Amino acid sequence: MARVEKRSVSKNKKAWHDYFVQEAFEAGVELFGTEVKSVRAGRVNLKDAWCDIDNGELFVRGMHISPYEKGNIFNRDPLRRRRLLMHKREIMRLFGQLKQQGLTLVPLEVYFKGPLVKIEIGLCKGKKLYDKRADIAKRDASREIDRAIKERNR
Repeated sequence: MARVEKRSVSKNKKAWHDYFVQEAFEAGVELFGTEVKSVRAGRVNLKDAWCDIDNGELFVRGMHISPYEKGNIFNRDPLRRRRLLMHKREIMRLFGQLKQQGLTLVPLEVYFKGPLVKIEIGLCKGKKLYDKRADIAKRDASREIDRAIKERNR
């Protein structure tokens, strides 16, 4: 079987800063014609997006897909809620985890897998302010170490 290439369109860097990602899932996205063209052009913003489960269906809210310039009357609302396509069993498992453990679902990345638009959603737990500071300090320390090693090897 041929391996399908994954081509990233947009990543939610803010999610990695604000949450601990415990588990990641792949879901299809229900889009309409001109939305796919905008996604191909890379005009997607996941910054303030979140997912919720409503009547056994999974939806992404707050994901902004800019209107396609040549789409005129066929364009949809850029911030409308979009249905995510997953198996019912997976959705019910996520629903149980969300209710019991106080976790949340956050979209992490939008990408093409072959001709299909997929979204990676993460089961996340919120970070406290001191967790964010610790991550920033760790990143700065590793950057300083890399810089020192580079200087030493010159």
